[in-house]
Amino acid sequence: MQETSTHTVNEYVTAMIGGQLFGLPIRSVQDVFLPERITRVPLAQPEIAGVLNLRGRIVTLIDMRRRLGLEARTDEGPSMAVGVEMRGESYGLLIDSVGEVLKLDDAAREPNPINLDPRLARVSAGIHRLDGQLLMVVDVERVLDIGATTIAA
Repeated sequence: MQETSTHTVNEYVTAMIGGQLFGLPIRSVQDVFLPERITRVPLAQPEIAGVLNLRGRIVTLIDMRRRLGLEARTDEGPSMAVGVEMRGESYGLLIDSVGEVLKLDDAAREPNPINLDPRLARVSAGIHRLDGQLLMVVDVERVLDIGATTIAA
């Protein structure tokens, strides 16, 4: 029996950050890469890990652990980065590891739980309940809005 409902299915690139599963909307993701030769930026916000040249483009790296208020990685394995673009600028979101692409029904997405840590809620567009874990949907625009959360009024 085929269902004729008009559910919207979205695809997410999954990423692990500090033991939590995150989903980045695939329409926002340009590529996944291993960041090399990172140049620190003096006086940048703490979330800015630095910049690098990726195929002729200058990419600003955002340390997602710092952005989410998590502790720095203790293992020495290589970080991965998910490439995104916003307003004509290229960014790389530093993550612990990248997973698979999941197709999830938008109707199954739930709002953020009331008890969700405010640092996570600030960049989350909702959650999906998967087998045994929660997938937090990342709002890429809010992740890249670094100045708004650190500038005092």
